[in-house]
Amino acid sequence: MPPTASSAGPVAIVTDSTAYLPGAEVERHGITVVPLTVVLGGEAFEDGTEEAARRLEQALHHRRPVTTSRPGPATFAAAYRAAAEAGAGAVVSLHLSSEISGTRDAAMVAAREAPVPVRVVDSGMVAMALGFCVLAAAEAVADGGGPDDAVAEAVKRAEATRAYFYVDTLEHLRRGGRIGAAQALLGSALAVKPLLELTEGRIEPREKVRTASRAIARLEELAVEHAGTGPVDVAVHHLAAGERAAQLAERLRGRLPGLVDLHVSEVGAVIGAHTGPGLLGAVVSPR
Repeated sequence: MPPTASSAGPVAIVTDSTAYLPGAEVERHGITVVPLTVVLGGEAFEDGTEEAARRLEQALHHRRPVTTSRPGPATFAAAYRAAAEAGAGAVVSLHLSSEISGTRDAAMVAAREAPVPVRVVDSGMVAMALGFCVLAAAEAVADGGGPDDAVAEAVKRAEATRAYFYVDTLEHLRRGGRIGAAQALLGSALAVKPLLELTEGRIEPREKVRTASRAIARLEELAVEHAGTGPVDVAVHHLAAGERAAQLAERLRGRLPGLVDLHVSEVGAVIGAHTGPGLLGAVVSPR
């Protein structure tokens, strides 16, 4: 029999490293981050570390093979056990889309044997699209809510959030099996610059644009359209495109009257392995 929910302890929040949460937010809410792994040259590195990022840059530059892997159930089991030992009465564990990773499945295996109830949530998202869902859950808990409240707020935020991104080439996504080969070949043949979107947990082509500058301008317009005029959080992600990201963030800051939080960050090695350098993304999450 699984354990029953306890009112004796608080709700612990667990997520994975692809949320790319700011360190200050992780610390403020006491969030546990379970790392995915990137494998480079036969060596495994934890996502989110400087060493992993450095090695990835070298591997991509020299066109060396890169693979990624989910955390094992034992890693999640240890996180849930640690939360219980720290006094948690329940855990809400929120993860990147199950359409692009088996991370959620590993968490569910561990949840069955956890010493406290664990609610595993497939956000259908990745990067700060997942991160904003995690923060919504954490804020619900901080306001005195239980596991149901945390899950409800995370799901609500996920339904409102959109993630758009530009990549210089679809080749890395094709090699990693994250997008259909036909789309990658079509993009290469026509020399188009693809705009992509997370749709129902999958990475799907949104539009094809002829030049990088037009693609980035269109990325900005999509972000502004979805943000509207109400309160909204935004994240701008990139890989080896810091200047582009800073410029996009500055333009969005001037165009979004309801902007609450704006995060700019480089993605870690796991996401970077599947997108390649030149990635520019905009996550728009109305409150």
